[in-house]
Amino acid sequence: MSWLDLAVFFTYIVVLLVIGGVVSYRRRGSEDLFLGGRSMGWANVGFSIFGTNIGPTFLIAVCGAGYTTGMVAANFEWMAWVFLLLLGMVFVPFYMKTGISTMPAFLNKRFGRKCYTFMSFYALFSTVVLWIGGTLFAGGALLEQLLGWDIAICIWLLAVLATSFTIAGGLAAVMVTDSFQSVLMIVGASILSIIALSHVGGFDALRQIEVTKVPAEQTWQLLRPAGDATPWYAFLLGYPVLSLWFWCSDQTIVQRVLGARDLRQGQGGTLFCGFLKILPPFIFLVPGICAAKTLPGIDDDKQVFLLLVNEYLDYGLKGLIVSVLVAAVVSTLNSGLNSFSTIYTLDIHQRWLSRNHSQHHAKLVGRITTLLSGLMAVGIAFYLRHTQESGDLNLFDLFQSIIGYMAPPISAVFVLGIFWRRATAAAALTTLVLGSAICLAVGIANLSDFDSLLSVGEATTPVAQLVIRFCSLHFLTQSFVLFAVLVVLMVAVSLATVHSETETPLPSLAEAYATQHGLGGAGIVGWGMLAVIMVSLYCFFQFVM
Repeated sequence: MSWLDLAVFFTYIVVLLVIGGVVSYRRRGSEDLFLGGRSMGWANVGFSIFGTNIGPTFLIAVCGAGYTTGMVAANFEWMAWVFLLLLGMVFVPFYMKTGISTMPAFLNKRFGRKCYTFMSFYALFSTVVLWIGGTLFAGGALLEQLLGWDIAICIWLLAVLATSFTIAGGLAAVMVTDSFQSVLMIVGASILSIIALSHVGGFDALRQIEVTKVPAEQTWQLLRPAGDATPWYAFLLGYPVLSLWFWCSDQTIVQRVLGARDLRQGQGGTLFCGFLKILPPFIFLVPGICAAKTLPGIDDDKQVFLLLVNEYLDYGLKGLIVSVLVAAVVSTLNSGLNSFSTIYTLDIHQRWLSRNHSQHHAKLVGRITTLLSGLMAVGIAFYLRHTQESGDLNLFDLFQSIIGYMAPPISAVFVLGIFWRRATAAAALTTLVLGSAICLAVGIANLSDFDSLLSVGEATTPVAQLVIRFCSLHFLTQSFVLFAVLVVLMVAVSLATVHSETETPLPSLAEAYATQHGLGGAGIVGWGMLAVIMVSLYCFFQFVM
């Protein structure tokens, strides 16, 4: 990088630290480290959800997916609005009505302390796996390639940036800095996309691009035929399972909405994020598709993003894209750190390790936990670095499918827990424990290529054949099958058991809205407009492009 690129990069760091420092200073008297005093507006909520979702692995994987398989990966972005709608209009009214701060606390209200205990540790585990260690390692590795610095320096730099204002300002500082970084990511990625499009040679040339793994006529198709590696039914069946957990019941995402000053602002934030989700395919995926024409012959699709930056960006713009990459890391990492601290402090420390439940004590414990979880993230990042160097793990492939094996039990319990009053605590606990064990076993089997091992060994038995066939399914289809099985299990156990004294029946949706004012008619109009836009995009890319 040139001196101008470095100047742009360090300017970004200074601005980020100033924003985080100012917010932290203004909130120095607040004792609410975890929900920002429930004071955030709709714009901060929407930008923070958007920024949290855009991590470094997302940037690289989506650009590489465009290069190899075309527009099909846009489904992960353009189907998300449905579940942001469910989050804002259905789930959040229940969450705010019950006054909870964490997802484990919601299960405590609904099903009692056993489910609460399991969910507390499950949420900590998922936060570490999905949001903290892997994000820091991936960001450090990419920064190493762009800057030429030692990866250890890159990891520590990112950890210090993310941890500093998260400790000082809590969720408020995280959400405000997320807003700044989301704008930066949108602007920087848009510039890269425009430059990539300018090298293609017009609309007709764009339509005729052939990516590396699908025929030219399927490059721009969103819903692919049954024989494709990612068929249409895999998205329609499996994506809702992942999204019910990721968008509607994962602590790191939901915590941003719980930090809103009221239901109206929270719902406005989810609607705003729904509109923001229109952008990622255009600014992150399309450059990869363009590269299939302008930069042919790239063997490793994880290098597409970096090669685009090196090939097409002039001095200064490279520094901007490095800033975008760091913004993606910091936005995701600080959200994970804050969520980890929130769950540990409120659901574990105050429950079992301390009799002091004051806000001041919780704030102190939260800050210490954030610091320690930041150090833990550094340790995980160095471990993953060692693992990748030994060739034992393809990290990017792992990140694409791991959520599919973690979502089914949580999605089943939250959906039935909210929409079916007959669901019992015994059924919820059985689904959580047994379902997690089954999903973990399936994940390990797929990651260890278990189906090929069986085909060499005892593939003649019916059970072995069934396992081979199941393991050969797309991971989205596997997620749907697992979810369906767990829903049936939870219904059956609920019908065979009675409600316990630890359960608290939820109010109806009408009762949840009775004391809270949401978006009302403005929400109906806004979500209706978004639905028309999304349907139009699907029709355009499916039938016109």
